[in-house]
Amino acid sequence: MIKRKTPADIAGLRQAGKILARVVDEVAAAVKPGITTKDLDRIAVERIAQAGAKPSFLGYHRGSGKPFPTALCASVNDVVVHAAASDQVVLVEGQIVGLDLGLALEVNGKWLYVDMAKTVAVGKVSRTARRLMTATQEALEEGIAQVGPGKRISDISLAVQRRIEAAGYSVVRELVGHGVGYAVHESPQVPNYLDDGFPDLVMQPGLVIAIEPMANAGHWRVQVKSDGWTIVTSDGSISAHFEHTVAVTETGHEVLTRI
Repeated sequence: MIKRKTPADIAGLRQAGKILARVVDEVAAAVKPGITTKDLDRIAVERIAQAGAKPSFLGYHRGSGKPFPTALCASVNDVVVHAAASDQVVLVEGQIVGLDLGLALEVNGKWLYVDMAKTVAVGKVSRTARRLMTATQEALEEGIAQVGPGKRISDISLAVQRRIEAAGYSVVRELVGHGVGYAVHESPQVPNYLDDGFPDLVMQPGLVIAIEPMANAGHWRVQVKSDGWTIVTSDGSISAHFEHTVAVTETGHEVLTRI
């Protein structure tokens, strides 16, 4: 069921999105060789609390599995998404790390959810890593450009897929974007590639979606590690991930997770 947001909800999501954008930027600025991903998580938790919000991934349940143990997903190199932050993961020069963070803000007695991700370099990285991050970030922007009333979800999918594949990289198939706002995950699904198996929704004002391209330097196939959360590339190639929460407006769109 598609849950379109009211203008008041959009205003609250805008407030939440600006908080999240500032927190993600601060976490990204702290990335350097020698820091642990748990250190980054601590920064995120502290800043979210200071803003009067709560982390939406911490304790998140998916089915009957274990709750997610941290606020921040910190995915290094061949990890695509959903790696819990850890004191055992020390960042090293030349790596890339995907920072995926969500928060909920209570506005007028209602909890509103936003989601954002970016991949950043740990010091100096390879040309391939730089090109992969650039292509994935540009794919996100090109996907966002397709958001508007009367447009279709497939317009986003095609734009993202074309940009990533034109750069010589692959689009992850098993993971997609999603609706967001009243919960961490809502309908509709927003794939990053064309697939007739997904409902091709016509966008209308009030729809809020998380667009999140995930691109691999090698093959698109991924696999889940034994912890039930961490998803890695099947061939060990590096992966990049960028995400924004976007609202469909009467005349186009608004990126809510920007300062």
